[in-house]
Amino acid sequence: MSEPPGAAVSVTEAPPPPSADTPSKPLTAQRVLPLWRPGRWIATAVVLVLTAQFVHGLVSNPFYQWDRFGYWFLRPTILDGLLITLEVTAYSAVLGLLGGVVLALARLSKSPVLRAVSWIYIWTFRSIPLIVILLFLYNFSALYQTLSVGVPFGPAFFTFDESRLATDIAVAVVGLSLNQAAYAAEAVRGGILSVDQGQHEAAAALGLPKGYQFRKVVFPQALRSITPNYVNQLIDLVKATSLVFYVSLLDLFGAAQTMGATYPGDIVPLLLVVTVWYLILTTVVSVIQFYVERYFARGATRALPPTPLQKLRTALTDLRARIRREAAV
Repeated sequence: MSEPPGAAVSVTEAPPPPSADTPSKPLTAQRVLPLWRPGRWIATAVVLVLTAQFVHGLVSNPFYQWDRFGYWFLRPTILDGLLITLEVTAYSAVLGLLGGVVLALARLSKSPVLRAVSWIYIWTFRSIPLIVILLFLYNFSALYQTLSVGVPFGPAFFTFDESRLATDIAVAVVGLSLNQAAYAAEAVRGGILSVDQGQHEAAAALGLPKGYQFRKVVFPQALRSITPNYVNQLIDLVKATSLVFYVSLLDLFGAAQTMGATYPGDIVPLLLVVTVWYLILTTVVSVIQFYVERYFARGATRALPPTPLQKLRTALTDLRARIRREAAV
């Protein structure tokens, strides 16, 4: 829009840029303040208060009888039951994993018979409660007093006395292994299917035998996916060993139950003893899981996950650096 004739036009000139000789204002260091998050602080305070109340009630309540807890914690009866729990868990974990590998390979086989039998086995043992399997095996001698190997509907080559073979620990291991194999099979099958198809094709292109492909190429990569799933089942297996008490095997839980029947006033301390021992066992398994996963993560990630000790060192280093920055401001 044009100005009328004779109107005065004011022009404001921009200040000249500072020359090299013009002194500039000194830059002052400014501290960046973190964003205030009141909700996080409130939630933290509530959790700390509830945790403190829980710990105070746990320590101060005389009903827990912590003196009796200390008495029973390392008693020979409890330790003997703990050894049986470890023994049954170790045997069942190994046999269950081996059975799971066989079942998984059968599920992935091109044979319709193997696929059908494997599917029926997995479906059956995942459907039946574990306590039913254990009780059925415990009374198995009522159905079959002798076991034989030979020609079907023909002569038997070998005959076994079932009552001699079916000891309490054998019944517990067989029952837990049969149940564990059904769940392990799905974990192994999922891990094998997670391996990239290109790895199978590359191994086949090199002319490697099928068995060598599986042992050296496919299965080591599948273990990265199998490990966390199977360790979760292993933790469940540690807790499931408490059911072997019902087949007359005095494991950790069975020993505590027996002592509780003899000393009724110590039932709560004995249950606390069992709880703490199971917490210790599952913690050890979780630590082993971390290092196994870290081992199989080599080559799959740019950097290995830090260990708890490395995390602690990093946290201490960051804390010292922060204190120095605070002191310097």
